Amino acid sequence: MPLSQAQKQICDSAKDNRFVVSVCGRRFGKTHVSMRELARAASIPHSQVQYVAPSYRMAKNIVWDQLKSKLKELRWIDQSNEAELKLRLKNGSTIYLKGADNPDSLRGVGLDFIVMDEFQDIDKRTWTEVLRPTLSDKGGRALFIGTPRGVGSFSHEMYTMAQDTNDWAAHTFTTIEGGQVPEDEIEQAKRDMDLKTFEQEYLATFNTYSGVVYYNFNRDYTVKKANEYSLHELHCGIDFNIDPMSCSISVIEGNEIHFIDEIVMNGSNTDEVADEIKRRYPKSRIIMYPDPAGRQRKTSAGGRTDISILQNAGFRVLYRNNHTPVRDRVNAVNAKLLNTKGTPSLFVDPKCKQIISSLERIVYKPGTSVIDKDGDLDHMGDAVGYLVDYLYPIRTDYETSTPQRWTFSGSNNKTRSWR
Repeated sequence: MPLSQAQKQICDSAKDNRFVVSVCGRRFGKTHVSMRELARAASIPHSQVQYVAPSYRMAKNIVWDQLKSKLKELRWIDQSNEAELKLRLKNGSTIYLKGADNPDSLRGVGLDFIVMDEFQDIDKRTWTEVLRPTLSDKGGRALFIGTPRGVGSFSHEMYTMAQDTNDWAAHTFTTIEGGQVPEDEIEQAKRDMDLKTFEQEYLATFNTYSGVVYYNFNRDYTVKKANEYSLHELHCGIDFNIDPMSCSISVIEGNEIHFIDEIVMNGSNTDEVADEIKRRYPKSRIIMYPDPAGRQRKTSAGGRTDISILQNAGFRVLYRNNHTPVRDRVNAVNAKLLNTKGTPSLFVDPKCKQIISSLERIVYKPGTSVIDKDGDLDHMGDAVGYLVDYLYPIRTDYETSTPQRWTFSGSNNKTRSWR
């Protein structure tokens, strides 16, 4: 299991301070650090150790199999409980994996150590009202690790406070300092993203989130009429909200998206939107990019789903198996509006009034990174986002570097190694 110099600095800091806040770039190796510190804390006999992710599913998908496999390799495990995501070790310690989406499941147990992974996506009250009291009777410790959310967010508040508080430590590290992502991949990401997103996601910079969501939208270069384009193939993003149903219609030329039309239908349904698209573009090949939730959402007494309706209408339907985080979808759109080189590759025809209004006027709630959904502007923004995110996603999976050995001393004074 690799430990770069930056990762080692976090782990060393966790030995010397009760609370550590580490804000890192994407693919820094936060999960590796988290697992290492969980194992270190659990090496002390009869310790109660807990890993908390934003959701139960994330805890299971991110850590469970890796941690269980490594501790089996070390022959530390006495019992494992798949249903409860709980590992009982031979030295009497227990490691729990939990999701912050069920705060009540986090109550009751006195803890010696907590890792809050991707803590920027966890409600502040989960820490202050639920988890912090679990550390009081044992004088337990905590590691907060994640990526920056923006000035005024919980992650920024914790990082700023930790810099000037006794027994707290604060770190910020870029992606490259984690040692997991090669430099040429960083350069590729820089070409694919807009400057603000790159600074936040890879340089771990706190940016201001008090303004508009799609901050790279600019009428001077975004709104323009395409001179000539083929209608042979159309790419359409769709949001299934009933009031209004929103569909963004585009053509793609090279690396550029040109939104040429839009459909906004109040009190409508998916069948009517499909009919309207076919009426407007009867000879075009239609590719739809819907909300993944359309697999489950029933829109008729016959039990059909939104996605099956689109498929039965003769459209090709492309969608992700799971929702992309809103933050990543927004970043993908901003990167197409203007990348770090100052090049726009998303354009909107002047007649697409609702697309323009959405991209120009959607804002975050003051002091947060939560999108303000008042006014129904977000539906067309989502329709644009589903399309862009599927075709031009912000990449987060890369080949990692060759692991190096790291060690720590267990409670029996023998050196424990984890490759």
